[in-house]
Amino acid sequence: MAKPHVIYQAKPGSALEVNREFYARLGPDAGKRTLVDRFVIAKRSGRAWPVRAGQIFRIVAVEGPQVADLNVWNLANPRERFWAARSRQLHQAHVSTFDRLWSCLPYLRPMLTIVADTIQFGRDADGAGCHDLLGTRCDPYVHKLLNGEELDVCCHSNLVRAVAPYHLTELDVHDVLNVFQVTGLTPEGRYFTKPSPAQAGDFIEFFAEQDVLAALSNCPHGDMSAPIWGAAGADRVDICRPLAIEIWQPAL
Repeated sequence: MAKPHVIYQAKPGSALEVNREFYARLGPDAGKRTLVDRFVIAKRSGRAWPVRAGQIFRIVAVEGPQVADLNVWNLANPRERFWAARSRQLHQAHVSTFDRLWSCLPYLRPMLTIVADTIQFGRDADGAGCHDLLGTRCDPYVHKLLNGEELDVCCHSNLVRAVAPYHLTELDVHDVLNVFQVTGLTPEGRYFTKPSPAQAGDFIEFFAEQDVLAALSNCPHGDMSAPIWGAAGADRVDICRPLAIEIWQPAL
């Protein structure tokens, strides 16, 4: 049997080779920065906000473990939006510091670069990682499909409501980065999740490579410590917690 090989290999000098020295200078402990805005996204809700090129936004687990679903668009042209599948192929199925979120075709350019991640999960014994690009958002349609229930308490719905003030619709919501979420594939290839490892104060930071509109759903399934679908599935408000967003202007 042939050995596997990584298919998307870049030649030296490509955009995959980030200037680590530059981005390290943008980290939370590396230099002066000014807090531009801070707000809290209540549990089971969502919000969208603009971020200007050169700014950093931070997602903070303020009270403990909680997963969230992130969407990103070019602020002036929402047809350019985050492409989870290509980002996964260019980097890894689970991203961390110095990885990038890339935009869709025909643009294919960095939208965000991760400059800090306090989780640093790596890989566990089951091959799972954190900050997931394998899966996507929960939605009312899959609830109907799997559980036969009418439930609109979902990340897809949160994102739809969050972007409505920016004149975007359900058709603009796309595959996500699952922040603070630990996932992997079973030996049979089935997608699985584990409880979020985030603790109060943990955060991940993104440097905006262009003017973007970011939207985050504070997942209604909380920290993923309980089954969601199937016979054991349950609606657990008690495992849901708020998240904070901070926008910073670094001294470049």
